[in-house]
This record gives sequence, C-alpha cells and structure tokens, in this order.
Amino acid sequence: MQKQLDKFGSAVKNTNFNKLSQNEQEFIKKFALDFPLSFQEIRNLIMIANDIVIWDEGSIVDFIELPKGDIKDKKQISKKILKELYQKYELLKNRPNSYKNFSSKEEYHPKGVKTKTIERETLGLGQCPVASERTRCCNLFTLDAVESCGFDCSYCSIQSFYNQNQVIFDKNFAEKLKNIKLDPNKRYHIGTGQSSDSLMWGNKEGILDALMEFARKNQNIILEFKTKSDNIKYLLENELPKNIIVTWSLNTPIIIENEEHLTAKLDRRIEAARKVADNGVKVGFHFHPIVEYEGYLDDYKKIYNTLQEKFSPDEVALVSFGTLTFIKPVLKQIRSREFKSKIYQIPLVDVEGKLSYPLQTKVQMFKTSYEAFKSWHKKVFFYLCMEPHSLWRECFGYEYKNNDEFEKDMLEKYFKKVNS
Repeated sequence: MQKQLDKFGSAVKNTNFNKLSQNEQEFIKKFALDFPLSFQEIRNLIMIANDIVIWDEGSIVDFIELPKGDIKDKKQISKKILKELYQKYELLKNRPNSYKNFSSKEEYHPKGVKTKTIERETLGLGQCPVASERTRCCNLFTLDAVESCGFDCSYCSIQSFYNQNQVIFDKNFAEKLKNIKLDPNKRYHIGTGQSSDSLMWGNKEGILDALMEFARKNQNIILEFKTKSDNIKYLLENELPKNIIVTWSLNTPIIIENEEHLTAKLDRRIEAARKVADNGVKVGFHFHPIVEYEGYLDDYKKIYNTLQEKFSPDEVALVSFGTLTFIKPVLKQIRSREFKSKIYQIPLVDVEGKLSYPLQTKVQMFKTSYEAFKSWHKKVFFYLCMEPHSLWRECFGYEYKNNDEFEKDMLEKYFKKVNS
C-alpha cells in the first residue's frame, strides 16, 4: 500500500488535483489506490476531472461507477472503467457546446491587474510571434507598445507569455520608437494588438502620441490598432495620420458574456467603430476566434448583417476570420484558472502543429462567414488568419501561392483604401 501511496503522491504533483472538491479528491484517490491505477492513468483521471468541472458538465463522480464487494481482476475492471470514461469524455468534446444553462460569471473573479512602468532595454518590434510556413501568414510585424492585457479572455495566448496580473509599460517607448530605422523603399504592416489590447489603456505613458507620430513619420507603414474596447476618446479628439487603421475583434454576445471577460459588449464595440469611421479613419473587423456552439452560425450572421447595414465597404479596410487554436502551454494555463469555460471543450485535433477544430468544421464556419459578406467581396480585403493553405480555395474560391504573395496583395489593398 505504501508503494501505491508514494506513486499517487508523485502522480498528483504539478496537476490541478488540489483545485478539485474534497469529494472528488477522495474519490480519485480511492479509485487509484483500490484498483490500482498507473502513474499516467492517475494523471489522465485528474485532467479529465478538472476539465469536467471547468466545462460545467458535473463531476467525475457522476461519470464513474466503482464496483462494490470483492473484486478479483481489478486490473481488467479498471481498464474497462477508464475506457468508458474516455468515451464519455470524447463525447463531451465532439458534440457542439451549449451555453443555454452555462454561466461563467457565477464563479468568475476578475484578476487583480497592476500596471508598472520600467525601462526596457529593447523595443519589441519583430515578426508575428505565431508566424509559420505551415499556415498562410501575412508577414505582419508586431510592435509591443504594452506587455500583457487588462482584459481576461479565456482563450487568449497572451496569458501564457506574460505575468497575467502585471501590465508593463516602457518608460522610454517614445524615444525608442523615434530611433527605429525602416527601409524607406519597403512597405510594412505593423500591429500593436498582439501583446496587449491597442486602445484599452488610452494614451497612458504617451503611447498613442508616440505611435501616431511614428505613423506620420513613416508613410510607408500601415499601423493597425486592434481592440476589444470602446475607449476611443483619444481617436476622436486628435488629428490622426491617414495610414492608421483601427480594427475591432468581434464575437457573439454569448461568447463575449462567457469567454471575453472585462471587454466591451458587442454593441459598444460596433458603436465605437462607427464613431471612428465617422471621423474619417478606416476600420476593420476580426472574427477570431469564431467559436462553434449550438446555433453559432446564425448568431454570427446577425453580426455580419449588422455591419453591412451600419458601414459602407468604402469605410472598411479588412475583415478576417480565424478560430480557436491552442498550444499546450495555453491549455495548461486555462486549466489552472479558477473559472468556468467551455472554450476548449472541442475535439482538439492537430492542425498544422496546433490543436484546433477539425478541418471540416473550419470549412463550414469560414465558408459560411465569407458568403455572408458577398456584397463586400470586391471592396474589402478578406483573409484567414493563420489557417492552413488548403482552406483558402475551399472557403474563398482563391488562394495565394505563398506568404509573400499574400502580404503584397494585403499591403496594396490597405494603402489603396487609406488613400481613397
């Protein structure tokens, strides 16, 4: 028995075992010791138990019925029990989610974010951190004006890169930006929304002043501000260079309510975009991630229709589509959080090195979304963000030979739009 206890103690280390209820912990321990389970079986059991709780699908206790009385072939019985558990677990992941009886707000506690200003040695300007030849990429340059985000979207990859509870501003950001030397004969697309939200902080530490001056000085760049906020005061009160575009990441009210914590509601985001467009700035919209759940396509179509009613295609530079893609560190971070989420209750198949929906699901969501914007096809630039090459022709009816061709066409369309 001591050997089994030692194995169990070793197996639960660096897991979320202690986040489970006392009843669940005791149940798992009893199962593991009575049968007994292997090291990996114990860890798998804890992971599944934790997922069931996060997904609000009940308790591991409800998924397993342990036999009573004298059991002769415990190893064979445990294999059968675990096989049935794995089958039930896969069913949970493969059926479309329902948010009808789900509310993440019941147990959600906002993270206590603190801001800090430091002197960074370097300026965070470089290629998109998730760029890959395995997927079609626009060769975006990213500029880390701020590190970490004050919003708390359950799926966000930023949470695995930075300290979630601390947002960093660079004291010398403006000075470093002035000293950047770009090739005057080359066009650039630079985004500021990869390491934090572009607008939620406003002009704190003078970041927007510095970025606007940078755009004025370098007319060969398209500077994109990507946001889920409605903090547009600075944009309405200041004269802005024409080579900036402001884009909103949009999602359905169900996803915003349950998975995009602390962000502006959908109507507030659209209203903010409308005001910015009225101020002469080109806007854009990112549907990334599109999330599958019961009735999701109809919910997204409502947003697509609203945008086409409220905006002229001449005002819109881009519309992009993408979906949930996870790397293991992000999944580990989500599983360690103390909130409920259905965001990774999906099949999680390997798609070009990342865990995501199966390709047939992606075809349905992207093709349906693109077709819903038919009236904009010839006037707005549409693209898939970090998705496999094969999806372009199937969903859009065309494709790019490589990332450079994609980048060239995007830049040409963006410059034409901002100069119109």
